[in-house]
Amino acid sequence: MDSKTIKIHNKSDKPDNLVKKENDLYLECEAIEKALPSFLRGFFIYLKGNVLLKTRLAYLGDVKFFLQYLIEETDLTDAQSLNKIKIEDLEEIKAVDVNIFIDYCRKYKVEKADTIYIYENSSKSLARKKSSISVMFKYLYRDGLISKNITDGFDPIRVPKAGEREIKALQDDEVMLMLDAVTVGYGLTEHEKAYWEKTKKRDKAVLIIFLTYGLRLSELQQLNLSSFNFNRGEFKIYRKRGKESIMPMNKSVTEVLYDYIDNERLPDDKIQTEDKDALFLSLQGKRMTDRQIRELVKKYTSIALKTSRKAGYSPHKLRATAATSLIGRGNSIFDVAALLDHEQVTTTQLYAQHKINVKRDLVKDMEWEEERKEK
Repeated sequence: MDSKTIKIHNKSDKPDNLVKKENDLYLECEAIEKALPSFLRGFFIYLKGNVLLKTRLAYLGDVKFFLQYLIEETDLTDAQSLNKIKIEDLEEIKAVDVNIFIDYCRKYKVEKADTIYIYENSSKSLARKKSSISVMFKYLYRDGLISKNITDGFDPIRVPKAGEREIKALQDDEVMLMLDAVTVGYGLTEHEKAYWEKTKKRDKAVLIIFLTYGLRLSELQQLNLSSFNFNRGEFKIYRKRGKESIMPMNKSVTEVLYDYIDNERLPDDKIQTEDKDALFLSLQGKRMTDRQIRELVKKYTSIALKTSRKAGYSPHKLRATAATSLIGRGNSIFDVAALLDHEQVTTTQLYAQHKINVKRDLVKDMEWEEERKEK
């Protein structure tokens, strides 16, 4: 049977591309739910009503992986497919079985055709997997499908505390190097320059917006032409949980956007119908994907950092760059938290602490009194 075309009838204030993206995530969630045992329905309902779509998808993926692990790596079930796993199988699972699964997730291999893939998970990823499995078992216990709550026996996963986290961000001189690279082609290979000639105005606009507002990747990727009101000097973005936010435009942002839209962006007749309103386009006339934007950022940041393309920074580190630069210019952490949409100001304080450490490094070799004594 041919797949049916999905048409969006959007009566909300959100642009169609955002509604479509949310619907795509929703369909991914539904596809996983259909593959899982039906006794997990209560768990599905909980996720639908209590977590963000992306989190819901991640939790469902973790549960699917856990159940697949039971089939392929253990003798805890006789089922040959996910939907054949019985509630009685989960009734027999002990906390130690889940702890062994989490340890398995630290590093495991998957064989596909003639290739063996090695996967590793960070402590943060392991903690999320543990959370996903914990929520599932808690809801099975709450709904009376299993007789005991085994989650108290799950081993803790140590995730570095906020203060221990290393803040990776560009320094101001590195930002200048990056902007030189995108403006004049500094540091690009001949192959990269061929593409740069066609996309340099777009690339510069992407970087300037990331650096100015500290947008999340998804927030920038979904920007439309209709998001901008140039007469008012502002544009609208959609944050987590559907929050709307109006952002003021400064001179730099206005100039690079006009330059890109007027002098480089493809004309309408070369743009895919569904992407005519998209702000940032690929050379094929489609909305840029998350991956394309991520690779763009890694390329230009690697030049600034004088490292390999692979070691370049992600868009999230440009978000950190915006935060540290704003705080370094004396702005209030509360104002910066509002601009970046931090739910807790403690997150913003991490960037303030990072700036303090930079200052400490700057002054440690400026021991004037010690030098005077030595002379």
